[in-house]
Amino acid sequence: MEAPSGALAEASGGNAEHVLRRLEWTVLRRLDGLLQGDYRTLMRGTGMDLADLREYQHHDDVRHIDWNVTARLQLPHVRVFTEDREMASWFLLDLSPSVDFGSGLQRKSQISSEFVAVLARVLTRHGNRIGAMLYGTGVDTVIPARGGRGHVLRLLHSMQARPEAQGEATTRLDDLLRSAAQFLRRRSTVFVVSDFISEPGWEKTLGQLAQRHEVVAVRLLDPLELELPDLGLLPIRDAETGEQLLVDTHDAGFRKRFARIAAQREADLRQALARAGVDTLELSTDGDLVDAIMRFTELRKRRGQTSGASGRGRVLPDHLKAVA
Repeated sequence: MEAPSGALAEASGGNAEHVLRRLEWTVLRRLDGLLQGDYRTLMRGTGMDLADLREYQHHDDVRHIDWNVTARLQLPHVRVFTEDREMASWFLLDLSPSVDFGSGLQRKSQISSEFVAVLARVLTRHGNRIGAMLYGTGVDTVIPARGGRGHVLRLLHSMQARPEAQGEATTRLDDLLRSAAQFLRRRSTVFVVSDFISEPGWEKTLGQLAQRHEVVAVRLLDPLELELPDLGLLPIRDAETGEQLLVDTHDAGFRKRFARIAAQREADLRQALARAGVDTLELSTDGDLVDAIMRFTELRKRRGQTSGASGRGRVLPDHLKAVA
């Protein structure tokens, strides 16, 4: 399906500087008030390395007990973590034609741009470096990890100033994930920003990427992709293949079949993301960005409370591998 024509820059409210300034005065100010500066909850896992194992003491948090080591040594042991502020964050950006769709006032590409702007600015304000890999019909742009507001502007401009896709090609998200796995040598926080409308085969690669890095799937969606309203005859064009159809949305049976297929795709996608072992943040074109980020923050907080001792997703130093 394809939204009415219009440039991303126009939908976003102007050039990169204008967009970023607007978001700093609206979204970032709201987040500052709601999170009260506690962005470590949002970025749980960022920059935390397993440094040591030691015997449990009465004041230790029981959530940090390593039960495998405890069972092996017959003495309670806890994991000790240290913070690595040098760890970079990377945005893997799916900018394929299907992302340039929106049934209302916003396109998926716009909420992608705004999310990246907000998170990149949060990270750089706290001294972190951010980089990006951009995918259109293939991985065509790599922006090295650097810090500063100017670097965020460069990333936003790269997202906005892209030429229209030429020809017809389906998305292969696996290509983007494989490129990231080969390129990212040091452990990083990785945000995969996509609508996940893609050829199959990306699920295994995403899971492999999550074994080495802290991976968050940022899923872009539009309500019209889940359920069709009764609008009578409606021309629909596949943004990636160019195929055009005229469908009768007045047909209740057709709308039910569409909703059933969409629901099955939803279930399959969520299962695939769960199997890959990644947290998921869903951003809808009819939703509020701050509300979505706050819901995700609560999810991360609950996960941290229930799995803080597992050490999942952490890098195990060589001197601890024999013990663990």
